[in-house]
Amino acid sequence: MTVVSTGFFGAWFLGLVQGLTEFLPVSSSGHLVLFQQFFPIDGDDVFFDLILHVGTLLPVLWFYRRDVSMLASDPLVGRGPFLRREGVRLAGLLLLATIPTGIIGVVFKDVFELWFSTPAVLTLTFAVTGTLLFLSSRFKGAGFGLHQMAWWHAIVLGLAQGFAITPGISRSGTTIVVALALGLAPMAAARFSFLMSVPAILGAVVLKLDDADLTSMDLGALTLGGLTATASGYAALVLLVLVVKRRRLASFAWYCWAMAVVSGLLALWALLAPA
Repeated sequence: MTVVSTGFFGAWFLGLVQGLTEFLPVSSSGHLVLFQQFFPIDGDDVFFDLILHVGTLLPVLWFYRRDVSMLASDPLVGRGPFLRREGVRLAGLLLLATIPTGIIGVVFKDVFELWFSTPAVLTLTFAVTGTLLFLSSRFKGAGFGLHQMAWWHAIVLGLAQGFAITPGISRSGTTIVVALALGLAPMAAARFSFLMSVPAILGAVVLKLDDADLTSMDLGALTLGGLTATASGYAALVLLVLVVKRRRLASFAWYCWAMAVVSGLLALWALLAPA
């Protein structure tokens, strides 16, 4: 299979792919597994992926800055009984969602790493993501807000997020569709999904940090990749919130199914190509 040396172009391209696909419901991990076959990383690919994930964390913190501020301030200076404060309650729900995600990530770490090195698995996982998105059109109720979420809703969403660590399974798509199925309103589903991604991304960075070689990559390429992921990620986040608000998530199903076909063809090509 023909590959292209990464350098600055490869770092920019993979940063663009990470930013767009981290928030659009099409699986950033699946796209990185696919495209890194053509744009191999010059240096430590684990550390490069960490930089891209940090780059896509920043748009969430900025877009939901009021929630982030509330989460930080309510436990200290909020009004009313402690456990009834909006920020405290939301923090508790996010903690409950993070626990099953973290357990899945730690227990199945080796399995996920194997799948990340096996592009053929994308044929199945992209198809699963497409099917989940297609089913989102069934949930047309008005739904309820985050203040009406129960503790078990958060745990179910944390399990869904853990499942979405699998390359080719969209984290945003899976968690939003599951939230809609649980009865949340579209904007509440998107809000909780993206706030839930903050500890998940930070946890992934911590887990991978021990395996990363911090000196093996060009600083300029790292910076370019990270900044590109931040800019494209913010644009994708704004677009997806609009898509969820208009209840058009199912339109991305066709793209995911097409990527499943492309992944299958590439896997077959790699299998049949002479060594």
